[in-house]
Amino acid sequence: MGQVISISNQKGGVGKTTTAINLAASLAAAEKDCLLIDCDPQGNATTGVGQDPAALPAGVYDLLMENAPFDQVLTRTSLPRLHLIGSTADLIGAEVELAAIEGKEFRLRRALAPLRERYAYIFLDCPPSLGFLTVNALSAAQAVLVPLQCEYYALEGLSQLLTTIRAVQQGLNPSLRLADILLTMYDSRNNLSQQVESEARTLFKERVFKTVIPRNVRLSEAPSYGKPILLYDIRSKGAQSYLTLARELMERG
Repeated sequence: MGQVISISNQKGGVGKTTTAINLAASLAAAEKDCLLIDCDPQGNATTGVGQDPAALPAGVYDLLMENAPFDQVLTRTSLPRLHLIGSTADLIGAEVELAAIEGKEFRLRRALAPLRERYAYIFLDCPPSLGFLTVNALSAAQAVLVPLQCEYYALEGLSQLLTTIRAVQQGLNPSLRLADILLTMYDSRNNLSQQVESEARTLFKERVFKTVIPRNVRLSEAPSYGKPILLYDIRSKGAQSYLTLARELMERG
């Protein structure tokens, strides 16, 4: 059975989508069948793997609304072992449309249940909020990966997310594992990055990945070309860091 991992943080610009795309791509390159699900109406994970949200016939919205079976919402990417369920404009209205439906928090979990046999890893790229779509993703996931940028106030912003994760554990998904934390935007020349890393490892210990993701220009450029960093510049520090992270994730099981 495959692992379902929600990549979440209520703050924007911390590396959620970058991590979702490039970790999935790195695992696919390691010959693991991966599914990337873009739960963010902004659709950045969709465009980041070279797909146009406006051109997709169906996506996450149709999965949540039970309008289409899995095979009709699936999109192939440039990596043979990486598939996408993309975000379309309709996803913006999903919360309103499902507001009165009983069990709306479990729509994504039910849709993904049969897919766990087809994929080794399923990644849910969440929006930068703790709203309906993120709750659906947390209800569907077995584990949460939290990108934590190495910047001022980064650790303080974790408390609200951890409170939400505990609430989901207690009320919706008792099997959800508390967050694994990935340090992103790390600059070894910057004292602040080193301080955030030290505090995170002191507070969360083994829950913090050994791998850190550096600030890297090539990593920032890749989405504008609709490519994971592996296909844009595999020699870059960003690509090598995500390959290392993929190995660490596999070792953690």
